[in-house]
Amino acid sequence: MVADARGADLVVLPELWAVGYFSFDSYPEAAESLDGPTVTLAREWARALDAHVHLGSVIERDARGRLFNTAVLLAPDGTVAQTYRKIHVFGHASREAELLTPGDRVAVAGTVGMTTCYDLRFPELWRAMVDHGAESAIVPAAWPAARREHWRLFTSCRAVEEQLLLIACNAVGTQAGVELAGTSRVVDPWGTVLVEAGVDEGVTTCEVDPAVVAKTRAEFAVLKDRVLPMPLAGGAR
Repeated sequence: MVADARGADLVVLPELWAVGYFSFDSYPEAAESLDGPTVTLAREWARALDAHVHLGSVIERDARGRLFNTAVLLAPDGTVAQTYRKIHVFGHASREAELLTPGDRVAVAGTVGMTTCYDLRFPELWRAMVDHGAESAIVPAAWPAARREHWRLFTSCRAVEEQLLLIACNAVGTQAGVELAGTSRVVDPWGTVLVEAGVDEGVTTCEVDPAVVAKTRAEFAVLKDRVLPMPLAGGAR
């Protein structure tokens, strides 16, 4: 299916597509280093497509044996442009927080911020990415259908409040009895949904104009109007 994306500048996959996010018992067996088979295969895709490939994420095992939910962005020559260990691991009706170690670093590749799924609910991470130069953000996910409207809400909200292009790729189908929301989407800084996919597996394409970010931030300079610090009223100054 990745071959169907030929001609794209950027290809994005969902969170933990190889093992399946909800296949918790398979995490230890599926874990690999970042020179393991999944990333190696994705390097070949990047070179074959002559495109950036965002691998969604893999279960990474580090040298100390810790497991992470790690997103990987590859350059067209197959080199690793950036990695991001998911900071906000999910613990609600999920074993991710039990099995995985949370990351502790914000990741921006040039002007592209990297987050994963549950991170959508934490705006401080998104503002940190913008403070580090992000003008767009990629969000691979395994977001359930039961919270589909939250998915739509948060992807639109983060794009508007941070004035960036947001590229969100969600898993489809059913994993371990959990129906996934699909509806991968691209949202511009004004909240306009440039494309939204359906709930079936497939390739969705979208043309974006990166210049819209600078234009939006210049015309409606919300980020410049932040007032910091914010002491509590009646507190010490």
